[in-house]
Amino acid sequence: MALFRRGSKSAAADDAVPQDENVTTPETSSPQSAPTTGPWDVEDAPVDVPRVDLGAVQLPGIEGMELRMEIDEASRTVSGVSVALDGSIMQVQAFAAPRTEGIWDEIRTEIAASITQQGGTVDDLPGPFGRELLARMPVRTPEGRTGHRPARFIGADGPRWFLRGVLTGRAAVEPEAASALEQVFAQIVVVRGTDARPPRDLLPLSLPDQSGPAPAGPEGGAEPDFDPLRRGPEITEIR
Repeated sequence: MALFRRGSKSAAADDAVPQDENVTTPETSSPQSAPTTGPWDVEDAPVDVPRVDLGAVQLPGIEGMELRMEIDEASRTVSGVSVALDGSIMQVQAFAAPRTEGIWDEIRTEIAASITQQGGTVDDLPGPFGRELLARMPVRTPEGRTGHRPARFIGADGPRWFLRGVLTGRAAVEPEAASALEQVFAQIVVVRGTDARPPRDLLPLSLPDQSGPAPAGPEGGAEPDFDPLRRGPEITEIR
């Protein structure tokens, strides 16, 4: 199910237009306020945490975690990264966002509507990173019946980027199981880059220990069609 849409050309143009440096916006309306906790922009990130460089996202490594890079079959680009740990999985993707405002409130509303339309249920709750969604996703059981699987959608607005995490497995319903993955999310560094991008454009990821994104297909990067219960081909690294 597609939970993100590409922004319009006018939105892309607005994002690319230089802003007057003398114009200020209230701290409450801008994600560019000085952060006190992560996830971090590359300009503000603590340097004392070892991380795996995956291009637009730098992930902290913790003992026992399994890193899965998700490859888009059509374009052969890296479309997402998942961290598996103790029976739980957190999928992470980073997106471009407008210069002056966050998009998580809007995205949350769209995700909730999409899940509800498909027969699931959603609660909008406070969490460690602000508002989040606790969803019961409709799935087909091996017997052909319709069941439900829990998933937590968390998000963080940064300066011209948005980071989304989706927790499934034990971490979706057990606070103790979620704690380690929440710590991983809090220590993620997002490298937005300086390129003009339309809001909600997927920021390019790369394989570990490679200097650039995976080769793109004939039409470049693909718009994400995200389903947290379906994974594409994976490259797995055990830490």
